[in-house]
Amino acid sequence: MKRRDYLAGVGAVGAAGLAGCTGLIETRSVVTAPPVLEDRPDAVYFPTHVEGMSMAGMGKSEGGEYAFGLMYSYPHRFWNVNGRSVSRTDVEDGDDVHLMATVWDPETGTVLPEAGVSVEISRDGDLVSQEVIYPMLSQPMGFHYGANFGLDGDGEYTVTVSVGGVSTRRTGAFEGRFADPASADLAFDYARSARDEIAYENTPDRAGSAAAVDPMEMEMMPDSVAPAEGDLPGDVLGTTTTGDAVFVVGRLPSPPAGVDASEDASYLYASARTPYNRMVIPAMAVEATLARDGEAVFERGLVRTLDPEIGYHYGAAVPGVESGDELALRVPTPPQVARHEGYETAFLEMPPAEVTL
Repeated sequence: MKRRDYLAGVGAVGAAGLAGCTGLIETRSVVTAPPVLEDRPDAVYFPTHVEGMSMAGMGKSEGGEYAFGLMYSYPHRFWNVNGRSVSRTDVEDGDDVHLMATVWDPETGTVLPEAGVSVEISRDGDLVSQEVIYPMLSQPMGFHYGANFGLDGDGEYTVTVSVGGVSTRRTGAFEGRFADPASADLAFDYARSARDEIAYENTPDRAGSAAAVDPMEMEMMPDSVAPAEGDLPGDVLGTTTTGDAVFVVGRLPSPPAGVDASEDASYLYASARTPYNRMVIPAMAVEATLARDGEAVFERGLVRTLDPEIGYHYGAAVPGVESGDELALRVPTPPQVARHEGYETAFLEMPPAEVTL
C-alpha cells in the first residue's frame, strides 16, 4: 500500500455533473497551476486558481449505513498537516487525477469526518492502485477525502471506497452507529479528454484576498456545512474566533444520549466552522475553561463529537452554565487534515480565545 434515504436511488451520474458548478469559464488540455503566492496571509485566502470537478460515481454500502460519492479533477498540489508541521505534496509524474470521496449518513445527509477512508482502483480485475486517502478541506467542497492517483489510460475502472468506522464520539440518534467497517464498489469511466474539459480558471485579480471560493451546489450529495447559528439546538451563547476559525458556543439543558454525565449537568458545545463558507473544521484538540466570578467551574478537554442535531462539534458535560460566565478555548493541536490551496495557512496558529456567555 502506497501513501496516499438522503438519495432516492443512489447510482452513477453524468461525468460532467459538477464540472461547471463553480461558474468557471475556461477548459484546458494541459493545466499548470500558477506558483504558490509568496506572501500568503495566516488566514483563509482566495487561491491562485479554481478547478471544477466531475462526478465519477455514487453508491451505498451493503446494508445502507454509509453512502459514498466519488469525484475527480486535475491532479493538484495540496498540503499535509502533522501536528503543527505543514508539508506540500506536489503533482508527480504519472498522476492523472485528483480523486475525492465523500462519505455520509443516507438517513440525515450528515457528512462523516474521521471515518478512515481507503480507495482501491482496479481494471478488468487487475489492481491499479490502493491507498489510504487523506482527510481534506477545500473551499468549494469542504471536508472530504482525497489524493492524486495515476491510472492505466482511458477505460472503465472499479473504485472500491472503504471506511474503517467513525472514530468520533457519536451522540443522540447517532449513538452506536457508524462503528463498523464497510465499502462500496463504484464504476468510474475515465477518459483523459473528458478530464481535460473540466473547467479551470486562473484568478490573479483575487488571489491572496481575504475571501473564499463559493461552495459547490451538489444537488445529489450533501455538503459539510455546519449548521447556521439559528439552526443549532438549545441556546446559542456566543461566538469567538482563533486562527481564522469561527467557534459558535451553545448549551443544551442536558447532555445528549451517548454522553456520561450527572443528572443535573448541562452540555456545552463549540461548533467550529470556516469563515465565508461555514464548512465544518474537524480533528482538533480543544480545551476549555469555564469560569464564574473569577473561579474555574470546569477545566477540561472538549470531546470531538458527531450529533445529528449539532453536527460535528466539540463538547462536554458541565455543572451548569450561567449568564456572564467566561469561556476560554485553547487549541493545543490544530486540525489534522490536509488542505487545498487557500486553507493551508489558516487554522494553524490558534491562540487562546475567550467569549462571555
